[in-house]
Amino acid sequence: MSWIRPVLNRYLRLTEKPHLRKATSPEALRRSFRIKARLFFHPPVGTRFETRPLGPGEALYVTPRMVRSDSVLLYFHGGGYVFGAPETHSAMLATLARRVGAPAVLPRYPLAPEHPYPAAPDFAEAVYDAVLAKHPGARILIGGDSAGGGLALTLLARLLRKGTALPAGVFAFSPLTDLSFSGDSIRTNADADVELPAERIPEMTRLYLNGVDPAQSDVSPLHADFTGAPPVWITAGTTEILLDDSRRIVDRMTTQGVAVTYVEEHDLPHVWPIFHNLLPEARATLANLAVWIRAQASSKEPTR
Repeated sequence: MSWIRPVLNRYLRLTEKPHLRKATSPEALRRSFRIKARLFFHPPVGTRFETRPLGPGEALYVTPRMVRSDSVLLYFHGGGYVFGAPETHSAMLATLARRVGAPAVLPRYPLAPEHPYPAAPDFAEAVYDAVLAKHPGARILIGGDSAGGGLALTLLARLLRKGTALPAGVFAFSPLTDLSFSGDSIRTNADADVELPAERIPEMTRLYLNGVDPAQSDVSPLHADFTGAPPVWITAGTTEILLDDSRRIVDRMTTQGVAVTYVEEHDLPHVWPIFHNLLPEARATLANLAVWIRAQASSKEPTR
């Protein structure tokens, strides 16, 4: 592990975790995340950014200087279904897109409390259909982080139920897969997690679910059937409160016959690849993921 890791962890524990604990409104969270992203997260030189209409809304297209692949990365940002935006994650996706040699598409999906469930998964499904229509013949890779990772996995489960065209693969950083928060790590890692305050979970859940049962598979992909799914790649850190969300869905998918690559790293913060400008481990994770994505994009396995 690099010497930067403990320094970053301490910084997050002293600044970001108290901020998330004390934030008074979704608007405040959204505003501060956008400001921090502009200050701290920077894309590779030559990356092109363009907001375009897509499906029922719009998306931020991130195109690297050199496009070498016919694949497309469809990525859903994190933020507890309440905050975050394509712009807050665009630098990370630009870095991944450069390594893959393919464009990334970051939809501006509807957020709670203005748009509670099922607005986000309904939008995600419509956007996926739109990407298929706009990029015929492309190998689509779906990804996301935290709540966006859960959204990517929920979309995969929906596509499997419909029997429609599947992506070439799905990847998720520290995904939120269980909105009943029944995993032990919610409690056992509450102090160890340097970023996420576990005590804000009930409020976030209330804003997004608006009374819906969190045990539904369309809400919590932990309970979904992934039989017949394409390869999946998931990563999580040992000190995250969402650690068991990853461990349990990996176990479930493996039991259902899915080819899952699971990467668990010691004492790295929630969605650490977003710190790629600073953290060597973040750059290494993105580099390894890019190798996996290129392998899925070049696979001749048919989708249905």
